[in-house]
Amino acid sequence: MEPKRFARRSLLKAAAIVPGAVAANALPALAAPARIESLPEVTWRLQSSFSQSIDTIYGGAEDMARSIAALTGGRFRIELGEPDRFVPGAEALDAVQAGTIQAHQTCSYYYIDKDPAFAIGTTLPFGLNARMQNTWITEGGGQHLLDTLYADFDLVAFVVGNTGVQMGGWFRKEIHSLPEIAGMKMRIAGLGGTVLAKLGVQPVLLPSNAIYGALEDGAIDAAEWGGPHEDEKLGLYQIAPYYYYPGWWDPGPSVHLFLNRKAYSELPESYQLALKVTAAQAAGAMLPRFDARNNTAIRSLIDKGVQLRPFPTDLMEAAYKASFELYAELSAEHPRFKAIYDPWKVFRDQIYQSFRVAEYSFDSFGFAQQAKGL
Repeated sequence: MEPKRFARRSLLKAAAIVPGAVAANALPALAAPARIESLPEVTWRLQSSFSQSIDTIYGGAEDMARSIAALTGGRFRIELGEPDRFVPGAEALDAVQAGTIQAHQTCSYYYIDKDPAFAIGTTLPFGLNARMQNTWITEGGGQHLLDTLYADFDLVAFVVGNTGVQMGGWFRKEIHSLPEIAGMKMRIAGLGGTVLAKLGVQPVLLPSNAIYGALEDGAIDAAEWGGPHEDEKLGLYQIAPYYYYPGWWDPGPSVHLFLNRKAYSELPESYQLALKVTAAQAAGAMLPRFDARNNTAIRSLIDKGVQLRPFPTDLMEAAYKASFELYAELSAEHPRFKAIYDPWKVFRDQIYQSFRVAEYSFDSFGFAQQAKGL
């Protein structure tokens, strides 16, 4: 096939299968695409925060790399690496800012040490579920607010997925009330750890490959990671049999692709478009994959003797109160956080009201009837 037609048809096909993925003002670039052989050969290095065994998330980056190569006739390639492949894992975002690597697949709330506003891009405790989160970012002004934040750090960011509401984690012993968590050490990321610290828990941030050993030797008493599919592979149920829900600190966490702003701006427009389209593809695919895999895994875990437990009501209520007290404190101390949080909170309050009318009433009735065996 003649290269010019290949480039045009490939990009149109990719855009067509991702409704809304490409803004209308990007469409003129499709009318007269550059000939593939006239475009530069570019290789980027992308380091993920997730190992290849975390296949639902890491697999999204693999899909992106393949699609980008296909859309550009192999002239724009992504060299993908697990944590520590190119730089130490904890330094990956710094490396993107410095241009040492060009891209990083991660969750923004891993980097609240840069600014607590980074948490909002992924999720806030008692925040938005996955559908609400996606709506806030794409239609509720969230992307513009986040773009403004990331620009201060010489970054460009695309959402490349969402895990859906996560589980509340694995506990070595059963919890009956709020006072019983005092003094516990728990592996947890983001502002959820800050909230739990207010309730007497000592938060510990560990990579996935260190969680099992820490639970086994008693260095921690509990650990959260993700949902049933990813958790089952870690084998945590062998040590901590009580599996709590819901993960109120991860109601709908977004996964991000952070890019070096200068490197991105220097790409040909067709390469930028390939990144946007494949990011949207990855974002659309991740949540259904998690839903399907978690649906199977939670049954498997129950068959293995895992004990499902809801968090005690007094714990949930105390965590809710502590969360919004924390947001008030952060808003008073950090202007970037306040600039995003205030409109986010208005959106959250309004969409909670909207979802409660039809979504919640429908779900609640259907779940209750199914539980009766009907």
